[in-house]
Amino acid sequence: MTRAEAPSSALLTDRYELTMIDAALRDGTAARRCVFELFGRRLPGARRFGVVAGTGRLLQELRAFRFSDDELRYLRDNRVVGAETLRYLENYRFTGSIRGYREGELYFPGSPVLTVEGSFAEAVVLETLALSILNHDSAVANAAARMSIAAGDRPLAEMGSRRAGERSAVAAARAAYIAGFGATSNLQAGREWGIPTMGTAAHAWTLLHDSEEDAFRSQIAAHGTDTTLLIDTYDIRRGVETAIRVAGTGLGGLR
Repeated sequence: MTRAEAPSSALLTDRYELTMIDAALRDGTAARRCVFELFGRRLPGARRFGVVAGTGRLLQELRAFRFSDDELRYLRDNRVVGAETLRYLENYRFTGSIRGYREGELYFPGSPVLTVEGSFAEAVVLETLALSILNHDSAVANAAARMSIAAGDRPLAEMGSRRAGERSAVAAARAAYIAGFGATSNLQAGREWGIPTMGTAAHAWTLLHDSEEDAFRSQIAAHGTDTTLLIDTYDIRRGVETAIRVAGTGLGGLR
């Protein structure tokens, strides 16, 4: 699926955002100009700064923020809003302005990471989407930045897809890359965002073979000695010894 064919993001929101619009259209306040600021109240632990991530994803989702027949039918059938609001949402287009920090920039508690200006109705409906994306991505970027600082010049690769939801895994890979990681194991993140991908073999590969040495020899035959061997399937010390015996000192790396 290409980005142009991406599904609507309009229902990635909380019900109360739409019920507020419904009431505002009724009492005449929907068109009032408003300013919404997204900021972090505090930083966890001893962290002195945060790293902004997610703005690009938010803008991408904003382009897909349209109420098509399917979304409108759901809202009508479940009596979320009234007929006037359904007509408003059918023609919804964000005409306000969005300003904020660049991704990868540092922020401090209380500083406005993102500022959304527009009428109440067109801006408030974006609140949940903006918070869910920037809260998640910036949290990942904050953790990744600490690891990046600790690693110095040593390379870092993100390999956490199996510990996240399938779409949040892609977002996390992107956020980690913004904060200094050099690669990801997630192919969709590579496809969507141009992040370099890496990966060789898992424990299942070692267990497939009659011995750890057989698995190592097969992997090297397929990928060369520049590959990374996984050595903790059975015994780490013996795994190191076997890897060196099989590949010599030209081995790319151990995991």
